[in-house]
Formats: sequence, structure tokens, C-alpha cells
Amino acid sequence: MRWFGRKSVREGVRPVLARGGAVTLGEWPRSYEAQVRDGYCRNAIAQRAVRLVSEGVGAAPLTASDPALVTLVSARSGGQALLETLSAQLLLHGNAYAQLLSDENGLREVFALRPERVTIEPDAGGWPQAYRYKVGGASARIAAEDARGRPALVHIRAFHPLDDHYGLGALDAASGPIAIHNAASRWNKALLDNAARPSGALVYDTGDGGVLSPEQFARLKGEMEAGFQGAAHAGRPMLLDGGLKWQSMSLSPSEMDFVGLKAASAREIALAFGVPPMLLGLPGDNSYANYREANRALWRLAILPVAAKILDALAQGLGGWFPHAALAVDLDQVPALAEDRAQLWAQVSAADFLSDDEKRAMVGL
Repeated sequence: MRWFGRKSVREGVRPVLARGGAVTLGEWPRSYEAQVRDGYCRNAIAQRAVRLVSEGVGAAPLTASDPALVTLVSARSGGQALLETLSAQLLLHGNAYAQLLSDENGLREVFALRPERVTIEPDAGGWPQAYRYKVGGASARIAAEDARGRPALVHIRAFHPLDDHYGLGALDAASGPIAIHNAASRWNKALLDNAARPSGALVYDTGDGGVLSPEQFARLKGEMEAGFQGAAHAGRPMLLDGGLKWQSMSLSPSEMDFVGLKAASAREIALAFGVPPMLLGLPGDNSYANYREANRALWRLAILPVAAKILDALAQGLGGWFPHAALAVDLDQVPALAEDRAQLWAQVSAADFLSDDEKRAMVGL
């Protein structure tokens, strides 16, 4: 008696083939382009998480040592919003590159390069001396510094414990949950397309103990694998002939709790990008008392750290044109942090042992 790993308890009935309910994930995409297609272009949770952070960085009010700096980094270059683009690239790829375009009249604009097209050329000591930017079959070499020793390109990278030159993006860490979330979505859609019929076993029961020949068994197994196995064929109806009948045996999608599986994967995706799940509309999240608290956590734990990393790197690169350049988010102008600022002002105002200058310094004035 043959049961593919299990023995039947019924004598005289031979199960021919079990059509499992498993979703085949395959290999997770390794290239950045494949990860972006699966993880950003085809996954609503990842896309929304990235957009919440990047759009927050792009819309954050800025303060600078020179008003021209704010104008420069807030201006659109080539149709792109600089800070929003850099923050999205930093989250997804782990690297963001801002090219400083200048001429004899000074610095003209700052343009974000596609990170997957940039290759670093280190010198003998391992420090970047140039950057190679490839588009199609063309390649351009960008020196790390111009003729006057000023940076020609600003490289912003996330921490990578195993690489000296390139950063590690959150998209790579989220590839597993994204693959599960996408596979569950495809599975559920396939079930709906095929009337959501449950899985089971195809058994051969003639009543006289007859069995299929090895050739018949192999042919039927091949037809089942080609026509009914996998998420694309989930729930597909069968046409049965003599001696064959359908016996439900495997767990149904509701029993496997695909809704819970998708929710758990979605929460892991949100965790990878630092976004509170409540802001993505995920059910059952009780980590925050209310939406306002979750929004404040988004700013404190995700938007502000990313903005600080980008603005500090840009200020350092722009120091050759703007002495003592400094860029930062104006916390007093962020609505989500208004309650925090009010508490700070109340505490400082009540501190009678501080001088006016010390109070001003504590509130960032």
C-alpha cells in the first residue's frame, strides 16, 4: 500500500496521490532589482512603509546655517524630490548617492543617483577615490573630489557589518516575510479563482482490491503535478473516471490560518522598515495606545534618524561651498512632536535655577 509517507488505515482502498496545500516559495530574490519588484512594486505593506518614512523625510521642515542650503536640498532636480528619493534608496538599498553638480559659478544642484548603478573604486588604502555610474552600456567615472578638493559625490550608507564600502538595506532583511506575504496573496487569489475548493487525496477504489499499474500510477502522478500542484492551481476542479474518487484530507486554507500568516508577515515587514504596524492598518496591534502615539513613534524611531543621517552627510559634503554648513530637521515645526516640545518647554520654564541662556540652549535656540 502506497501513501507517500503515511499509511492508510483502510484496507482495500489505495490512495493514489495527495495534492498538498503547501505554497512553494522557491528561492528568495537575491538581486536588488528582483527584490524591488517583489518587495516594493508588488507588496503594498513594504511600499507603504517605505513611503511613510521617505515622504516624512521629504516633507520635514528644515533649519540650516545658510538659507541657501535649505533651498538647495529642497529643490527638485531632474523631476525628483531629493530628500524623499535619498531616504527611499537608503531604506531599500542601504546606499544613497548624491552627486554635487557644479560649474565655474559654483554649486548648481544636487542630484540623487540610482544606487544599484554605482560601483565604488577604492585606492590602494581602501578609501573611495572614484565612483563608476553605469546606465545601459554607457559608463561614467565620477571622481570623489573635484579639482579644488571638494566632494563631487556624497555617499550615504547604512551600517553593514560585513562590508567596508556598501551599506545594508532593510529590503534584504525583509525578503523572507515579503516572500511569504506575496505567496499567501497568490494562494488566496488562486483559491478564489477556483471556487475555493479544499485540498485532499485522489484515491483508487474499485471495491475488489484492484490496483493501478506502475505505468498508470506514474502517468496520473505526472498529470496531477502538472495540472494541480502549486499556488497557481490551488482549488482547481478535477475530472475523475472509473475507480477514482476525491477524499478531503489536508488542512483547508482557513484551518491553516492564511489570514494570520499574512498578518504576521506584514508585521515583520513593518518591523524591518521601522514603521509601527498600526499606521499600516494591520489588525490586532496593541503596542500603542492610540494613533497619535504611533505617529510620534514613527517620527522618533524612523523618520528623524534617517533624516539626520542624510542631512549630516549632505552638510559635510556641501561644506566646501558653505563654510560651517549645518542641516537639521526643525523639531518645533513638526506637528507630530508638538506635545513633546510643549512638555520640554514646560519643564525648562519651571527650572528657576537655570539662566535664560541655559534655557534657550536646552530648547535648541
